[in-house]
Amino acid sequence: MRKFLVILDDSRECLNAMRFAAMRASSTGGGVAILSVIPPDEFNHWIGVGEIMRAETRERIEVHYEVFAKWMRDRQNVHPELIIREGEPLTEIINQVQEDPDIGVLVLGAGTDNKGPGPLVTQLTRQSGSLPIPITIVPGNMSKERLEAIT
Repeated sequence: MRKFLVILDDSRECLNAMRFAAMRASSTGGGVAILSVIPPDEFNHWIGVGEIMRAETRERIEVHYEVFAKWMRDRQNVHPELIIREGEPLTEIINQVQEDPDIGVLVLGAGTDNKGPGPLVTQLTRQSGSLPIPITIVPGNMSKERLEAIT
């Protein structure tokens, strides 16, 4: 089964990327893999404090994931999987794509402010020629109705 890989982070544009991935998966009989990457610099503390922070970060990710997963299950009949990796986001996204042959499309949300589409979109589009899959970039300000129309 072809899976749409979407990145879970704290950005506003993440919502439209999640919607798009779920709607496309639903209409094509595919699946959704939701990847969240924990940067290594979040835990540069003493070992005990770092482990507590790591556990709290994972718990926050799982709660955030469950909001999207419930919507995907209830509205799109898609049962996403959660993947949590630790490392540099760009490296971990590329590693996940290379390690999972079922991933067919990487879905990213583009920021809407005047600073550009966001660091992940910028970095990954530079790498797009060497990726084994296409990237779909979903505008962060696209309406839900428009998303439904194009998926």
